Amino acid sequence: MTTRILVLSDNAFLINAFHQIVAFKQVEVTYTCSPQNISLASSKGLPVTVKPLNVKTEVSEIIKNFDLVFSLHCKQLFPAELVRSVRCINVHPGYNPCNRGWFPQVFSILNKLKAGATIHEIDEQLDHGGIIARSEVKIEGWETSLDVYNKIQRAEVELLKGNMDSIINNTYKSFKPEEEGNVNLKQDFNALCKIDLDKQVTMQQAIDYLRAMTHGEYMNAWFTNHDDGRRVFLKIELKPE
Repeated sequence: MTTRILVLSDNAFLINAFHQIVAFKQVEVTYTCSPQNISLASSKGLPVTVKPLNVKTEVSEIIKNFDLVFSLHCKQLFPAELVRSVRCINVHPGYNPCNRGWFPQVFSILNKLKAGATIHEIDEQLDHGGIIARSEVKIEGWETSLDVYNKIQRAEVELLKGNMDSIINNTYKSFKPEEEGNVNLKQDFNALCKIDLDKQVTMQQAIDYLRAMTHGEYMNAWFTNHDDGRRVFLKIELKPE
């Protein structure tokens, strides 16, 4: 019997990896993204067609048409009705239960909690359900948010490769996190972006903050120029010997 899988993802790298992993398995996969992710939906660089889908408004159709749902860095929250009716699996770029929620690698650099990748069942709380598999990723002192994120994505792919069959066949054994852990929301990250120029920190804290806020071309950390009130954005570049 063919398993009908729905993938919800806003991450091109993981969509491509997922497609390769399930290529020769007895599954029928539909790939979707968040409605606002126009660039991904219209991308011609992917091996599959990705259609926009609003998970909140399409709950009944998802329940009727799919046996298994994967969230691969999907920016939408799954309604309770969905997770109660269909087996839903999340691939999270963090080592649960540490730094559940948004941009876990950023907070791992700052609060020194474990970083990594987790595959877990989705329940009604954020990044909270039973853990199927997880892998810790070491953060080096010269790595930025993007460096760590790239390492985590590679770890996520390895976890998917090693656990895909048991997830499709529902033969895995999940376990509860050791504790509730901590949660970081989008507004927590937004609050980090504005630099308080009068705040006293050590050089180590300053470096850690800037590398946590440096993520490729994204303009995250900023301060207000006293002369004209304009925002000034900062990044950091570190090169080990």
